[in-house]
Order: sequence, then structure tokens, then C-alpha cells
Amino acid sequence: MTYVRLTIALGLAALTAACGKKAETPVAAETNQAAPAAAMNSDMGNMAMAPAATAPIMAKGHGTVTVIDKAAGTITLDHGPIPEAKWPAMTMAFKAAPAITDAAKVGDKVDFDLTLTGSAGEVTAIHKQP
Repeated sequence: MTYVRLTIALGLAALTAACGKKAETPVAAETNQAAPAAAMNSDMGNMAMAPAATAPIMAKGHGTVTVIDKAAGTITLDHGPIPEAKWPAMTMAFKAAPAITDAAKVGDKVDFDLTLTGSAGEVTAIHKQP
């Protein structure tokens, strides 16, 4: 039963801290297990909130087309680092509209625009490099 109370107290403290309000310290159990929740809350009040994982990020990249899957609506790019997403260089498949998959060919060196949501992205524009 004490474990359940501690879990609830920690959850409420985290939710309250996420809303930018100070949590009221729950009445400590006989073993004083609720004290860590109060200590954690005082530190979390000064933390900046990270952007929501669903907030789209606009990014630009440079790379080489390695695969085009028109049936799946994807284009795979071997790209350099993408600072806006804090991604290192890698090869990754992205969603792409038919106009984009039709305009590109495997082996093309391209500059591209992305809309990133979480860890997934969609190529919204592509431009062949000379």
C-alpha cells in the first residue's frame, strides 16, 4: 500500500512540476518515502520545458538519393548532419509526395527541405545539385 501511495505522490509531483506549479508535499509515510518527490520537485521548477515531440521542425539537408519507393511514397537519402533536428549524418527513409519521388533519381545529389515530427520526417522540397 505504501508503494502505491509513493507512486501516486511521485506522479502528482511530476505532473504539477510540468505545469510550472509547485507541488504540495504529500504527507510522508511512516518510512518517509515521499521525501524524494519533494526534493525532485524543487529542482524541476527551474528547468525549461522541452518542445513537444509533436511540434513540427522545419529543416534543410544535403545528400544523395539511394532508394525511391513510389508505392510506399518514400525516398531514402544518405544525408549529412541536420542541425535543426540534432541528427548526425545517416541514411534514412522519408515520406515524400509523388511529385518529389517522380522528380528524383537514385544517385542524384540533392538539397532538400524537411518537416520533422518526432523522429519521422517528410521531404517537402528537393533540388538537384549541379
